[in-house]
Formats: sequence, structure tokens, C-alpha cells
Amino acid sequence: MHPRLAEDRDRLPHLLEAVRQHAVDVLAQVSEREVVPAAPLPEPNPLSVQGAGLQAALVEFAARWEPALSTSAGPRYFGFVTGGVTPAALVGDWLTSTWDQNTFSSLDGAGQHLERETIGWLRTLFGLSDQQHGTFVSGATMSNMVGLAIAREWLGEQRGVSPAEHGAGALGTVRVLSGAEHSSVPKALSMLGLGRQALVRVPTLPGREAVNLSALEHALRAAEPDGPCIVVANAGTVNTVDFDDLRAIAALRERYSFWLHVDAAFGAFAALSPDHAHLVDGLDLADSICIDLHKWLNVPYDSAVQFTRRPDLQTGVFQNAAAYLGPLGDIPDMIHLTPENSRRLRALAAWFTLRAYGRDGHREITERCIRCARALGDALDSTPGLRLLAPVRLNVVCFTLADNPTAKRLATLTKQLADEVFLTPTVLDGVPALRAAFSNWQTTESDTRRVAAALQAAMHKL
Repeated sequence: MHPRLAEDRDRLPHLLEAVRQHAVDVLAQVSEREVVPAAPLPEPNPLSVQGAGLQAALVEFAARWEPALSTSAGPRYFGFVTGGVTPAALVGDWLTSTWDQNTFSSLDGAGQHLERETIGWLRTLFGLSDQQHGTFVSGATMSNMVGLAIAREWLGEQRGVSPAEHGAGALGTVRVLSGAEHSSVPKALSMLGLGRQALVRVPTLPGREAVNLSALEHALRAAEPDGPCIVVANAGTVNTVDFDDLRAIAALRERYSFWLHVDAAFGAFAALSPDHAHLVDGLDLADSICIDLHKWLNVPYDSAVQFTRRPDLQTGVFQNAAAYLGPLGDIPDMIHLTPENSRRLRALAAWFTLRAYGRDGHREITERCIRCARALGDALDSTPGLRLLAPVRLNVVCFTLADNPTAKRLATLTKQLADEVFLTPTVLDGVPALRAAFSNWQTTESDTRRVAAALQAAMHKL
């Protein structure tokens, strides 16, 4: 055995304790550490021939790389839609690496059964019926891709072909209708061979990102000569967390033939709040659903779930035939459900946080984030020089400068705020803007007041 490996093996209890203490020290600082540090990026080092050992690697990582890492696990990282990691989820992730399970096959232990139990808990959490069959994937992009791959196979079923067997070209013309789709949707269409040009953008309601139902029906009618199509509905858009009327869209299937895919990456969590559950009314009627877990569930990257009513079509796309694999059977192994063969037991972090805090614990996180977003929205609405671009419907605050809102001026503003808060730039209806997304389990009203004060102070300097 290599001497460094042997030494680390023999000293493993001591080394793990050193890492534990280091992690505790890091987490103790996230509330006060600069959100986007100004530290310079380190120059790359050549690969060591002999290696330095774990202890030296930890010291070097802490000295060279940690000062330049963003505090994305902290309570004032409002960029993108980024959750943190609950204590239970952190333990689950550590144990995921400790056990190092590849949960692709039922021949190998209980990993798949743990994942199915976790899927059942998530189904309950989001108010879905047993008709929705789920599996873990790496993130919302992969969840949307898997859902649309199943939709592609459904299109083939309607047309008497199998894209999985004959290729996407066998489908002929395909239309995918959506009002304000996430960027991962055209990316998925590209990967699936349907092409970005298959996407037909349907007009949204005035001043909204929710699809106009009359315009959608018109688009469905126009698509009829080409056969059944796909509709991608939104349960929480990125910029303004707007929601399509899912029940009304599903009702259109009485007159038109289409597959309903719902991108509910973080909007699905509205189901946890009694005051906001109406926003996802009809979610269970979808044929496939995307929900991201490393957002509002606060489990580590990478983790999302994909639900569908047609697991038979799912296995038709992703089945993997090899002599060392078992048959599909009534309950397919995970290897037959997603593009991945090898897959870590990413369900374990979700299992831990759900078991530790239950529905009530995650409802409290959700409702606190909503309160914080609304408080920031109210504060910005009364701050001279700033204006909201949309009402705060859930957990995202979209705002801009009241005068001359250029991307350059907004970048200057965010740079002034970098030590206190991280915001992401966007554009809404042609207007450059900023987004503050609340989804971290540690964010409190105190953080909101702190960010509001920092914004107000920065406006005096802009």
C-alpha cells in the first residue's frame, strides 16, 4: 500500500475528528462571513508525485481555496434559488460517502428501498397521489430532461412509433408549448433530439409570467394538424414565481391531446403552506413533474426528484440490458429510470432531513422564507431609487433601479453589496433587474433587515 494511504488509514479517527472540527468552525462563520469574498483566486499548482497526505491537503485547502469560496450555505446568499444544508441533511450526505452505495441495482443491498421510502415521503409532502412514480436525479435540468424524454415516448405511442427505438426523427413535427419556460427546457429539447426550435412560446397574461389560457388553447388548436404535442407548465417561474393555472390547463386535455409536464422546481414547496397551497392546485394532474430538492428542501447539491404517471414509458426510454442486470420486473431497478447507470445514494440526505424535521419543520422553513421575501419587498418598495418589478408572490423579490436601470449600474450596486448579500442579475420584460431568492433554512427576519439596510445605504452611494 502507498505509504500516504497507509498512514491516513491508521490515523483515520484522528483525521476525521480534525475534519469535523474544521467543518464546525466553517459553519459557525457562515452567518457573518463575507457572502462573496474579495479574495483573489489562487494560482493552480502542479500535481504532486508523492502526495501530501490528508492532513496537509486539508491545511492547503483551508489556506488556498476556502478564502475565495462564496458563502452559498449562508443565510444571505440570495442568488439563483439556492438552499443550504440542514444539520440532518449534512449528516445524511456524510454517511452517503461513508457507505458509498451505488443504488442502480436491487442486487446490491437496501439502497433502492430507502430511496423508494423517501420518494413516498416526498409524494406526501407535495400532496401527490400514488399514481405519481418518482426517482431521484441530479437537479432540475435532469428532472426536466427525464420528464420530457418520457413525454417524447408518449408522443411516439400516439403516433405508432417508439423514439427510443427508432429515433426522434420518427416523430415528424413536434411542438412543445410553454409560456415562460425555464432555460433547462430548450436545453433538454436539444439533448433529446427534438430541437430547440420545437419550442413554441405562448403569450402570457399582461404583466405576468403565467400563460394566457386563451392563447394556449389557440396554440393547441394550431398544433392539431401535426398531432399530439407537449405542454410545459410552470409552478413558480424564476423571475417572479408566477404560477400557471394547472387545473385549467389540465382540463384542456378534454378537447386536445397533449402531455402535461409541470416544472415545479421550487414552486412545489408552496404546497407546504396552507396560505399558498392553492398556487399548486392541480399539480397531481400532471403527466410528469420536476421538483428540485437542493433548493428549498435544503439538502446538498446535487439532488432533485422527477415524478411521472407513466413509469412504463420511462423504462422504455432508459432501460439498460446487460447480462449482469436483472430483468425489468414489476418494480424496475433505478438503472432503468434515468440516464445514469452509476448513481450515489443521494436519497439519504433527503431521508435524514425529512425524518429529522418532518412536514412541520419544512413547512416552517418555507413559511419563514416567504415572510422574509415579503418583508424585503416591502422595504425595497419604500426605498427611494428602487422599485419592484412584480409582486412578491412567494420567495423571490424582483426589483430594479427606479431611474436608468442599466445592467452596468446594477452590477455596480451588487458589487457594493457583495460582502453582505449575493443577488443574481436578470431581465424582466426587457428591463435589467436583480433577484433575491429566499430558500435557506437559516435565513431570518434579522437577515432581511440587514440586507434592506445594506441596499438603502448602497443607494446613497450609487
